[in-house]
Amino acid sequence: MPKVTYRLALTQEERFELEAIVSKGKHNAQKVLSALILLNCDENALTPRRLREQDVADVLKVSAMKLHRVKQRFVEEGLQIALNGHKGRRTYEKKADGELEAHLVALSCSKAPPGHVRWSLRLLADKVVELQYIDSISYETVRRVLKKTNSSLGKRLGGLSRRRKTQSL
Repeated sequence: MPKVTYRLALTQEERFELEAIVSKGKHNAQKVLSALILLNCDENALTPRRLREQDVADVLKVSAMKLHRVKQRFVEEGLQIALNGHKGRRTYEKKADGELEAHLVALSCSKAPPGHVRWSLRLLADKVVELQYIDSISYETVRRVLKKTNSSLGKRLGGLSRRRKTQSL
């Protein structure tokens, strides 16, 4: 258990908002759980607190660290962050742009390298790096690009559908 203990005192408006979240409406489970934690740890409650933190954690079936983190977020960052958490901060840059996608599709439609019947995702990834279209790429990224274009590595028709013979009457 952390050495710092956060003592929180809810205002009447905050208490009403938390009680509304717990008692009615549709809310996700984590938000309801955080509201219950805050209500049970409130020192300004109308009825005095009789449960210790560990007892509250046991009743709500959460860890003591979860209890600590919710209280910490409330004290340091406010009610909304304590209830909803932080929005994801990580941003990912798209590695495969349109030019690379075009090269990949063209390469996958070309003849397979000697010793291979068809292109595999790993072969395509290695060839794209070898041709210096990109510094590095995973075969999973290659798969996603080819899936987007409806390309099939197993077919030799290059996107054309095969005509079926129909029986004449």
